[in-house]
Amino acid sequence: MASTSSFAPPKLSDFILTERLGSGTYATVYKAYRKGDSREVVAVKVVGKKTLNRASTENLLTEIEILKTMSHSHIVQLKDFQWDAENIYLIMEWCSGGDLSCFLRSRRILPERMARCFLQQIACALQFLHERNISHLDLKPQNILLSGSVLKLADFGFAQYMSPWDEQSVLRGSPLYMAPEMVCRRQYDSRVDLWSVGVILYEALFGRAPFASRSYAELEEKIRSNQPIELPPGARVSKDCRDLLLRLLERNPDARITFAEFFAHPFVDMEHMPSPESLLKAKALVLQAVQKDQEGERSAALSLYCSALEHFVPSIHCKHSNSYSHILSVASVLQQYCIDRCTVGLKVVFPVFLSAPEMSRDQPRLLAALEVASAAIAKVFYILSMG
Repeated sequence: MASTSSFAPPKLSDFILTERLGSGTYATVYKAYRKGDSREVVAVKVVGKKTLNRASTENLLTEIEILKTMSHSHIVQLKDFQWDAENIYLIMEWCSGGDLSCFLRSRRILPERMARCFLQQIACALQFLHERNISHLDLKPQNILLSGSVLKLADFGFAQYMSPWDEQSVLRGSPLYMAPEMVCRRQYDSRVDLWSVGVILYEALFGRAPFASRSYAELEEKIRSNQPIELPPGARVSKDCRDLLLRLLERNPDARITFAEFFAHPFVDMEHMPSPESLLKAKALVLQAVQKDQEGERSAALSLYCSALEHFVPSIHCKHSNSYSHILSVASVLQQYCIDRCTVGLKVVFPVFLSAPEMSRDQPRLLAALEVASAAIAKVFYILSMG
C-alpha cells in the first residue's frame, strides 16, 4: 500500500504526500492531495509501527475509535485510516490556518471579544464530547487547529471514554496545561479538561500561561503550590471573564466549575455563538418586536430588539452565512424602517443613525447591545469599503 525512505514521505495509493507539517514521538504529519480530479487537500498522520509500545498502541486505537464515529464542526474529522507493514496512516481533515499556538504567538494577546469567540467554539466541541462521556485529556493550543476563523479540536491520542464518576491516575497530556491533580498524580476525572480550558483562555488574554516557567522543576513547584491563581496586575477583563477564569483555574477539582456551569456561564454564552441559525433567530425576533411595537408595547419591543441584536451580530461572523450581502440587505431594511417609523424600539436596531445612548442610560442590557451593534456596523462599513 505504501513505501517509505529516510528522506522522502511515504507513498500511498490514493494520496500524494508533500510537505512535512510537524512530527512528534510517534507520528509525522504531512500535507497531502487526493489523486484524481478532486485534488482534495488532507493532512496525513503517519505513525511508524516500530515506534509504538503497548501504551501508545492503545492510545492510537482509542483515537481512531473515537474519531471515526464523530462528526462535528469544531472537531477535526478523521476521513479514513490505512496501514501497511511499516506504518499506520490517519487521513485527516485539512485545516489551513495552522494551530492556535502559532496564532497566539503571532498576536501575543487577543482582545477579550476574540478570545470569547474562540472559547465558545472550544465549549461547543467539549459539550459534544461531554454528552458522549469522552474526555480529551490533552487540551492545549498546539492541539487546536484553525480553518479560517473556525477552531477544531485535534489530536485525540490521550482521549478516553470517561463517565463523570470515572477516575484515572495515569499521567497524560502536557505539563503546562495539566490540572494540579494530574501533575500531583492524584486521582482525576473529566474535570481536568476544564482546567486546561482555563489555562488556554488565560494565555490568550495575557500572552502567557499562568504557570509559565523556565524549567519543569519550577513548573511543578508552581502547580503543586496551594496559592490561588491570580490574574496579572492591572488585568483589564470583564467581570464575567474574570469570574470564569478563576472558577476554571480552581486548584481543588471539587470546587472547580462543573461542566454544566461552564456551558451555562454568561461569558461562554453558547446561546449567542455564531452559527448558521444566528440570522434566522435574529429575523424571527425582529418580526416579534415589530408586532409588539405596532401594538404599542414599547417595553416588550425594546427587549426583543435587544435580543435580536445579540443574534444578529454573531451572524456577521459566521462562516456558514451564504454571503454578507444577505446580512447587509436585512440591515438596510431595518435601517430604513427605523428612519421611517422613528419609534423608540426601532431606534435600537441601528444606533449609528440615531441618538440612542440616552435610552440606555439606566438599562445595562441595552447599553451592552448598543456597543455590540456599533461594532457590527463598523464591520459592515469595513466590508463595504473593501468592495
